[in-house]
Amino acid sequence: MFGRNNKLDTGWMADVKFFAGFTEDQLGQASALGEKVVAEDGAVLTDQGRFGDVVYVIVEGKANVLMNGEYVATIGEGSMVGEMAVLEHKPRNATVIAEGEMALVSFGLSEFRALLDKNPTAKEKVTALLEFRLKANERRTTQGD
Repeated sequence: MFGRNNKLDTGWMADVKFFAGFTEDQLGQASALGEKVVAEDGAVLTDQGRFGDVVYVIVEGKANVLMNGEYVATIGEGSMVGEMAVLEHKPRNATVIAEGEMALVSFGLSEFRALLDKNPTAKEKVTALLEFRLKANERRTTQGD
């Protein structure tokens, strides 16, 4: 389901929305910490309710997000997947499934933490993303009541 290729090209990463604004040094750090991954159509990137230790940034392709078996959104290039569970040490909030072949950058738990510790731009982007997702989850919860 997944193919791995350790070599990351900073030029390839620089064109991705999440990495926009990174300096050359920050891109170099991110490429040293991350791993290039190819996911086939239907690959499960995250599985709701399970603990995870990997965070993905979508470079090419898109994926569907499901919560409690219901479609929530389609995400694509530049989106990050799995950061909430990794940072909060909680089970995954959603299942994310590749829609077609995808190219991703994956960061293991320690690599992701190192990225955030060494890179203020990454930390700012992830903090903003977490705030956005927490508010979205809160809205979904209150709408369901």
